[in-house]
Amino acid sequence: MEKGNIDYGLIGFKCGLEIHQQLSGKKLFCNCPVNAEGKDDVRFERKIRAVAGETGEVDTAARYEMKKGRKFLYESSSSNTCLVEYDEEPPHPVNRDALETALTVALLLKAKVVDEIHFMRKTVVDGSNVSGFQRTALIATDGIIETSKGNVSVPTICIEEEAAQKVEHGEDFVKYNLNRLGIPLIEIATGTDIMDAEHAKETAGIIGMILRSTGKVVRGIGSIRQDVNLSISGGARTEVKGFQDLRAIPKVIDFEIERQQKLIAEGKKIEQEVRKAESDFTTSFLRPMPGSSRLYPETDIPPIEITKDDIEKLGGNLPKLITQKVEDVEKKYSLSNELAKEIISEDVLDVFSHLVKKFDNVEPKVIAHTILNIPKEIKTRFGIDSGKITHEDIELVLSFLNAGKIPKEAVIELLASAAKGEELDVSKYAPVSEDVLEGEIRQMLIDKAGLSTSAYMGMIMGKYRGKVDGKRILDLLNKYIKE
Repeated sequence: MEKGNIDYGLIGFKCGLEIHQQLSGKKLFCNCPVNAEGKDDVRFERKIRAVAGETGEVDTAARYEMKKGRKFLYESSSSNTCLVEYDEEPPHPVNRDALETALTVALLLKAKVVDEIHFMRKTVVDGSNVSGFQRTALIATDGIIETSKGNVSVPTICIEEEAAQKVEHGEDFVKYNLNRLGIPLIEIATGTDIMDAEHAKETAGIIGMILRSTGKVVRGIGSIRQDVNLSISGGARTEVKGFQDLRAIPKVIDFEIERQQKLIAEGKKIEQEVRKAESDFTTSFLRPMPGSSRLYPETDIPPIEITKDDIEKLGGNLPKLITQKVEDVEKKYSLSNELAKEIISEDVLDVFSHLVKKFDNVEPKVIAHTILNIPKEIKTRFGIDSGKITHEDIELVLSFLNAGKIPKEAVIELLASAAKGEELDVSKYAPVSEDVLEGEIRQMLIDKAGLSTSAYMGMIMGKYRGKVDGKRILDLLNKYIKE
């Protein structure tokens, strides 16, 4: 079957997502900061073994990892970690700020928050948790995500502690960095309402947007992870981990479908397993699929009651979704959807709004372009580091434009000078009078008759670089060429 030509309904495609997002602030069970900078000055090693879960059995995936008999080496910065991460001290009371953020996300997903939160221990013996387990708790059920192909259900929303980061491994050891261990992590699991590979990508994107709308999530590589659970008729449920880019989701899903179809055609049995999403959009085996035997009660953390007043307080202060913010900016300032999206995503709405209010002779789209795009153009056109341009520089240059002291074309020239640390000389870009410009164009049409409009345009722009609005030139050229 050709790629991109899969009939997902015909093959019995079932797919759900698990989204894991780090929350900012403090760690979940101690006062250590999230992502503080510091030199790794703590080192120790351990061996970890699996224990029986709540069912009295040792989990299949845990037994698989334990058989490897590896030792685990740990390193971390003392500014990021404490005895809780080293499993030398019981967990502190849960981080209420992180819990409230997770509950806010649950309410944004229209989920039903549980009356009482009970933390469980989830057996993890690959070394990524020093204790040999991860603390996790169900906080809400029965949410929904509105997509272009209908609602996708959200059966469970959990809050848990982030695992350590693997940095090195050999035949008999694995080394982890503990700096991210214990970061609050919200886990959102969808139902199998996802229709196809592109729908999975869309759904993951909407969840990410909702998470970012709280303003309380960690940003950057590794701060959010998407796992895909899928199966087809005659195949087996497979969990694919390791997605860092939403664009990879459809390609990896289609590869996994085709991998299972090939095995089915060859008459081979397909086992339930966890696989890794590779950079070339293939998948590779990681471990057997874990089961329910890995969970058992956490005895160090008392139940947390969630009252009706708690929910009403959070529900009355829900943040506006990013999509709504974009729509508001687009309508209020008559901007394109792309510019409005950039203003929100680059977190420059306050600066933009201030400049629009201050400079009523400059169109909002020109101000948006100046803030968002001109620094990039300076870097590509002139090879200048535009990182030195400040908001004060932009405000000063726009004040010249607002007062009619310079044309729009001079904005990039002046900001390029600001990036180089030069004093801004506005006199060099004083606008050319209409009479002078018109006379120049009429003479050029006589002296160099027969050229194209673009050729004349280039010649005039070259002579009056940064002094003349290109639209003025084009209007005059069209006027006299037609005559």
